Amino acid sequence: MAEAAAELLERAARRDAALEELRALRVAVQAVPPAALRARLGEHHLVALFGLLGVNDREQVSTCVSILERLLQALDPLYVIQNLREELQKGLFHPDDSVKILTMCQVGRIVEDSAAVTEILHSPELLQQIINCIGGEKIAVAKEAIKSLSRIARSQEGLEALFGSSLLSDLRNVMATSDVVRYRVYELIVEISSVSAESLNYCANSGLIPELIGELTGEDVLVRATCIEMVTSLAHTPHGRQYLAQQGVIDKISNIILGAESDPFSSFYLPGFVKFFGNLAVVDSPQQICERYPVFMEKVFEMAESQDPTMIGVAVDTLGILGSNVEGKQVLQKARSRFQNLLSKIGHQAKNAPTELRLRCLDAISSLLYLPPEQQTEDLLRMTESWFTSLSSQPLELFRSISTQPFPDLHCGALRVFTAIANQPWAQKLMLDSPGFVEYVVDRSVEPDKASKDAKYELVKALVNSKTIAEIFGNQYYLRLRAYLHEGPYYVKAVSTTAVEGAE
Repeated sequence: MAEAAAELLERAARRDAALEELRALRVAVQAVPPAALRARLGEHHLVALFGLLGVNDREQVSTCVSILERLLQALDPLYVIQNLREELQKGLFHPDDSVKILTMCQVGRIVEDSAAVTEILHSPELLQQIINCIGGEKIAVAKEAIKSLSRIARSQEGLEALFGSSLLSDLRNVMATSDVVRYRVYELIVEISSVSAESLNYCANSGLIPELIGELTGEDVLVRATCIEMVTSLAHTPHGRQYLAQQGVIDKISNIILGAESDPFSSFYLPGFVKFFGNLAVVDSPQQICERYPVFMEKVFEMAESQDPTMIGVAVDTLGILGSNVEGKQVLQKARSRFQNLLSKIGHQAKNAPTELRLRCLDAISSLLYLPPEQQTEDLLRMTESWFTSLSSQPLELFRSISTQPFPDLHCGALRVFTAIANQPWAQKLMLDSPGFVEYVVDRSVEPDKASKDAKYELVKALVNSKTIAEIFGNQYYLRLRAYLHEGPYYVKAVSTTAVEGAE
């Protein structure tokens, strides 16, 4: 097959290969190992194949793209940029998106290679065309361009190239294409800013981060909704949070939430603004954020108590994020009866709301109730038990009924709630006292699919790994659970059949 591939490559190099032969070459190169391809591949073969892309024949173009994908993967990225720079540049201008994607994937390989990336930094025309690809109609092309540019900006030299030259003007020119493309550039800038304080400095000094913040706090409600997601990403890093705090952005977002009462269009941006604070509380300190910005907690409770399913969903997600660590749980506990009432509503929604909201409620409940073993103090165990009992008059039965419904997502969601509380002694006692519950846990026949089997296995694992389980469940049940764990999630008991003489 290697001989056949070499012969067909020579024909392609002479540019007299018919479409039929190109099809045969595509099959041949797929069958030959990369090392064997590399040994027979010359620069002239690749240049010729790139040349064959310049026709108005879709099948020929797609066949050549498949061949080049395979051949280029066999080559070192440094070789590709040193010998095919011109071809890559032409590929980025090609009218067919599959050629652009092929070329952008090669650029992606080059920028991931420490020896090859410097070659791109000394190719301003190529960098300019990568920037122009952000404005491409095909989102796949734009995403590859953003990925490559953010990788280039990980070095000092890359930052200088992007922000200390005419390429910044190219970025601004691309931004002017449309609103959608402008947000893509902001996405790139936030990605670069997240790497280090120095990267953020370059992006801030370029004026692009201040422009993003200006749009976030501007009057256009739809623009606000888009920009808050990017600013939330920026807040995931300590240097990003410090910058936002220094620029007064967090205070401005708090004030916008405060003024949302009188804004008839606030439903467009409020969910994103509330999520921003939820994420901020988790990466920073829930207590400090909630004390410094009381409007955040008040708004979350208001949204959860409303009748609007969209707002309830966002509030439930935020409570789940906030209550994912002990400090966040303690902040929620301070709300006392108001939070207990809210839990009752969340339990009701988990049973009666549309499926998507039910799933979000189940995930939030799991997050709120989980306590790592090392944090299981008497006070915190009392708290999670009281939260569990606030969800419903018979909470264990509520989740058990959800777990028996023929909807895999809900089934797994309910199992995750059981897994969250499985290592807490009060929950183990409840499970033992609930008729048939332990039998349900060790019954494999009720799990219809892989996801359900995996979720049940996680529950069994959480129970077995608990220090109190043997004492509370007793030896008989404990050994059954251990056997289940040992057999794995997909164990099927062998059934022996006996042949009976005279049977049909």
